Formats: sequence, structure tokens, C-alpha cells
Amino acid sequence: MKKFNNVMAAAAFAEAGEFETARQTLKEQRKILLALTGEKSDKNAFRYAVNVCKRIGAELEILHVSKIEKGLLKQFRADLQKEGIEHCFIQKNGSLQEEIQNHTDMKRDILFVVVEVSEGLNVNSEKSVKILSDAWNNLSCPLVVVSRNAMTSPAT
Repeated sequence: MKKFNNVMAAAAFAEAGEFETARQTLKEQRKILLALTGEKSDKNAFRYAVNVCKRIGAELEILHVSKIEKGLLKQFRADLQKEGIEHCFIQKNGSLQEEIQNHTDMKRDILFVVVEVSEGLNVNSEKSVKILSDAWNNLSCPLVVVSRNAMTSPAT
């Protein structure tokens, strides 16, 4: 129904000669969900998400369930405004995995979720990676797990 409404609105704008507004109305909404873990390494995941948003013209939704340093959130907001990326912050209570699954189930326009490897995700061995992978099978979009080591290693 939403797509139909957008098409009808775009047609009305086009009939009025507002062709650019009509194009913007039909523009596909792309969103990336960044899940913050409360770790200092969230900066790596943030930088990754920002770079992807710039490349594909996506909006960024930032979900956090733990206490995040207010200065860090302020810095993220400033960086996003400087980059011209539309964004919103979403604070929830509960487990990070449950909130990510609930959010992506409700919002089908999210292309994928970006999260940093952290103690909260219990990823420290191949076995725990398999358990994590199995736990995320019901996620309605891809999950990108950013590793501190991958972000700091020199390219080969």
C-alpha cells in the first residue's frame, strides 16, 4: 500500500511539473542498521557503516541497548551530519540480539545489520562463531560482523 501511495504522489508531482520531487518520491529507501555493543571498538563498526552508507546512498539507523558514552554518540551524530547521511538513534532495553531481530522484523527496508565483535556476542572461537551463526538464522536480513583485527590489519 505504501508503494502505491508513493507512486500516486509521484504522479501528482510530475503532473504539476515537479519532476525532481517526483523522482525523490519514488527513490528506493535503503537503510543500514548499526548495532552498538557499548565497546570502544564500536568506532570500527561505525566507520564501516558510514562508508557503506556513502557508497550506496543509504540511511543509517543506530540501535543500542547498553549505556553508550554520550560524547561518543555526539561525535557519531556530528560525523553523520558532516557526511550528509540521514540517520536516527534508537535506544532499547533487553538483549542486543533480540532487539536487532525485533527491529529488522518490523522494518523490512533494512539491507543489513552491522555489529562489532564483542564479549557480548561471545565470539572467541570457531565453536562460538557457529553458535552465533545458528542463533542469527532467523534474522530477516544479512548480518555483517566487523572484527577489530580486520579493521586494524594492514591490507595484503
